[in-house]
Amino acid sequence: MSAVRPMLVTLPDSDHPHVPILAELRFDTSRPFAACLSFPVAGCDCADDDLAVCWYFSRDLLDEGRYAPAGSGDVRVGPGDAGDVRITLRGPTGQAVISAPGELITAFLADSFALVPAGSESDHLDIDAVVQWILAAG
Repeated sequence: MSAVRPMLVTLPDSDHPHVPILAELRFDTSRPFAACLSFPVAGCDCADDDLAVCWYFSRDLLDEGRYAPAGSGDVRVGPGDAGDVRITLRGPTGQAVISAPGELITAFLADSFALVPAGSESDHLDIDAVVQWILAAG
């Protein structure tokens, strides 16, 4: 089971801070601790329509970051301007700051917590599948 919440986000620290970009927040019960921020790759002949760039991070990080700065690694979340939520994504070649509508973040989290309530995440883990995946990656 999953929850998907499409939204328009902006890059407030970029050269074009008001240009909306399509993104999706995704949650799947098979990854009960994680949220995924996904950006479709489109508009060129080099990628098919289903290709997306996905950042996975803690669902709790997203929840906490709505109210106060949270995170210390590649993903940081904090309150933004006018009720928005700022998500900073850091990689080896730089960083991007995403501004997302706070009400859509809240609605996404409500959907995900309805599927897997806080504190029950470990009940939804398939440990055998994780072990098989680790052994296969060997």
